[in-house]
Amino acid sequence: MRALACAGAGGAAPACAGSGEPGSGIWDRDGQRGRAAAGAGGHGRGPGRLRGRGAAGIPRPLPGGAARGAGGAQGLLGAGAVPQRAEDLAAKVASVYESPGFFLDLDPIPGALEAVQEMLHMQDTEVFICTSPLRKYEHCIVEKYKWVEKHLGPEFVERIILTRDKTVVAADLLFDDKDTIQGAEPNPSWEHILFTCCHNRHVQLPAPRRRLRSWADDWKAILESKRRK
Repeated sequence: MRALACAGAGGAAPACAGSGEPGSGIWDRDGQRGRAAAGAGGHGRGPGRLRGRGAAGIPRPLPGGAARGAGGAQGLLGAGAVPQRAEDLAAKVASVYESPGFFLDLDPIPGALEAVQEMLHMQDTEVFICTSPLRKYEHCIVEKYKWVEKHLGPEFVERIILTRDKTVVAADLLFDDKDTIQGAEPNPSWEHILFTCCHNRHVQLPAPRRRLRSWADDWKAILESKRRK
């Protein structure tokens, strides 16, 4: 089994001021050795086994990061300030998550690191971190790699999958905080498990889509349900 975890499912959850370039997680089933990815991405094969990729444990690039402790747009624009246009807020948001140190300074989401490490040691399971770089990637890419090395160790750096299109990554499960993931592949191999964050709590998921509200929830049951299929 392979599990993929996006950055949004593993990194800090700063105050939301809109959604800029968030990230998430994946699982893919193909009868081989299983792999699981949490926080950013992952890939495996064998009868009755799952491959999983997902992102869990790496920092999420949500634009409100610079306004920790402050609420939403006001935290970015200042108390009482109201943007005249959506573009004004977008520019403010971009200036935050494109700045040096934004990703590197994010704290892990509670329980994410422990969950990823436990997945890694589960039988017939592989974990990968699948993450999307910003289009202005000057600081983003290197800081994501450094974050993973800092919080998960150098061996986990080898489990990073960096891509702008997660639909082309093969896995059983993808844990991701982005509610809609589209790309070149209209039918990705993985099942998308929506990881709950401030910007997606309002999203109503149609059956049979599933949600993981936190790493304190029963993520193991999700893995086992995929193994039984």
